[in-house]
Amino acid sequence: MSTPARKRLMRDFKMLEQDPPAGINGSPQDNNIMLWNAFIFGPDDSPWDGGTFKLSLQFSEDYPNKPPRVRFVSRMFHPNIYLDGRICLDILQNQWTPVYDCAAILISIQSLLCDPNTNSYVNSEAALMYSENKREYNRRVRDAVEQSWTNDL
Repeated sequence: MSTPARKRLMRDFKMLEQDPPAGINGSPQDNNIMLWNAFIFGPDDSPWDGGTFKLSLQFSEDYPNKPPRVRFVSRMFHPNIYLDGRICLDILQNQWTPVYDCAAILISIQSLLCDPNTNSYVNSEAALMYSENKREYNRRVRDAVEQSWTNDL
């Protein structure tokens, strides 16, 4: 069955395959265009460098009019990422627009890693540490990077 959401997701997937942005990768799970697995590679020259972080994206038939549900499968330590992996990011909530595609979502999340929004945090421990003890915060991020090498494969 080909619905507008499924057609759009096929287009998103083709564009991601033909012109993949640096540091991100995403594709539908076997035989289910509505459920994707994605990877974000930690940006170079950041505490996240070297990490390979797995995410899941769940789309509804309302896509692209409504954003997907996106969460990290990898364990993360970040002010804008809930302990269960959900992500607090404006484009996944009140700033969503159908102009965003899968690549834009993943690029935005990758950017968020290095540039957290400490005014809208969901992990108070990470937010406090980011603001007051950057060295310890970076150490905890490095722990998450090392865990990403083994836990997600």
